[in-house]
Amino acid sequence: MQIRIKETGMVMLENEFRNLFPNSSLPQQLTEESINALGGDIVGEGPQATGGTVYQYSQYAGVEQVDGKWFTKYILGPVFTNTEEEAAYKLQKDAEQATRIRLQRDAKLQETDWRFRVDMNPSQAWRDYCQALRDVPSQAGFPWTINWPESP
Repeated sequence: MQIRIKETGMVMLENEFRNLFPNSSLPQQLTEESINALGGDIVGEGPQATGGTVYQYSQYAGVEQVDGKWFTKYILGPVFTNTEEEAAYKLQKDAEQATRIRLQRDAKLQETDWRFRVDMNPSQAWRDYCQALRDVPSQAGFPWTINWPESP
């Protein structure tokens, strides 16, 4: 549980709030009434930020008051201070996603390895499927939009 100190606006965890009162015997279970009496407000969990792009995620951005109650606030992030920082971040995320997709592709290819043993004669459908898997990185939209081929 998070608690907001009314006087300062500072937000802290319950154990930190308890440490503000070292010589008091606070109840084991703090209630909203006891927290209010000690100068605090309970901070409820606000909704996560949604939408955005593949590069964004919901991130904590403080607290906000809604209808007299305090809630955590989330925004889409990350927030950048300059375009170079943003470009470097996107390149890093693209590389991480490309690695994940290639690992998935490689696992799918490994599942077909037995069909290509010396004593086997794979069908053209299996050859085409494996080629389509190898071509995944050249698809438009790679690494974020993938059209996985269907196995025969």
